[in-house]
Amino acid sequence: MPSASPGQLRRVIQVCEGTKIRFRTVPSITDIASGKLRVSQIRDVDINDLLGREAVKLDTDLIENFARDKIILVTGAGGSIGSEMCRQLCKFNPKLLLLVEQAENPLFYIERELCKKFVDVTIKAIICDITDKNRVDEIFREYKPQVVIHAAAHKHVPLMELNAGEAIKNNISGTQIVADAADNYGATNFVMISTDKAVNPTSIMGSSKRIAEMYIQDLSRTSETHFVTVRFGNVLGSEGSVVPIFKKQITEGGPVTVTHPEMKRYFMTVPEASLLVLQAATMGKGGEIFVLDMGEPVKIVDLARELITLSGFRPGEDIEVTFTSPRSGEKLFEELSIEGEDMQRTRHSKISIWKNISMERETLRAGINELVTIAKNQTYSEITQKIKELVPEYTGGNNQA
Repeated sequence: MPSASPGQLRRVIQVCEGTKIRFRTVPSITDIASGKLRVSQIRDVDINDLLGREAVKLDTDLIENFARDKIILVTGAGGSIGSEMCRQLCKFNPKLLLLVEQAENPLFYIERELCKKFVDVTIKAIICDITDKNRVDEIFREYKPQVVIHAAAHKHVPLMELNAGEAIKNNISGTQIVADAADNYGATNFVMISTDKAVNPTSIMGSSKRIAEMYIQDLSRTSETHFVTVRFGNVLGSEGSVVPIFKKQITEGGPVTVTHPEMKRYFMTVPEASLLVLQAATMGKGGEIFVLDMGEPVKIVDLARELITLSGFRPGEDIEVTFTSPRSGEKLFEELSIEGEDMQRTRHSKISIWKNISMERETLRAGINELVTIAKNQTYSEITQKIKELVPEYTGGNNQA
């Protein structure tokens, strides 16, 4: 069924659930066009085939103008999104690509991959903790990046509930330090990667990203740098996401654990998210929070059953699906609509702008400074109380970690 849509493929998998058969398909047109696979090559059906959407139409000329011959710095360059941003950027021939990463092993591997694949692009690997202001300033002073893609962040919701001070330090202080450096050293564009968990946050992680968004928006008012934020949901196959965890559980014979039967999440492939981030970056005038269209949310339990079926097993017979309970800070569903009175459409059908009322600068910065000071003592209740003053819609703080 080479022309079947993701929805039709999902229906086939669901109908065949319990038959213990293997699913194979011919490559997609995208794979054939890219030269990765030939028509004659039959491959296993992958979860990406089921959750993928129509190919996103991009204005590649705009993205090329944005990236070509520029000095570009990517924070979190070894992470799932950061590394994919680097792969996509290399296709547009930047003058110099700076890979900024705290973890040395991921940095080592992404540098090797990019240097092998893009021999004409100058790439420099830089180990740096973004919360180290002197080190960040030193990098900006030496290389004067024109474009900054800020993907570095602590992202795991339950871990950040248990390590609240680290979420504040990395996601808020780290963002401040990198954004201030971009402002001080004359970067033309700064793009912050945010999350659907920043919308009406219930977690430390989500609220820390919301406060980082607020700081970026405020700085944009007085800066020559164009600061924009791009929000999206989960990306398929990213480190620590449900798909690799489920696959490992299936390999081990199960059970596959789902936190709640009604748990839903938005999903997007890493390349699709990365390209839409670049598209949104070309559209920003400064201060916008762009929201990506993530399509329809997917029930995690359905995802688990489909992965079991794709693996040639029968859900509930060969591999059990068991329910635990929602972890601290988790919602049953995320909110990421691109429709509504608080949303403004852009010329791209998959990208909207969230309109919001920003906080007065002195109040915001004083509140952030107090929060950062409190966070150094790792006191959960004090941290959450301060967050509520800055983000009134934050409804977390019930975990006495």
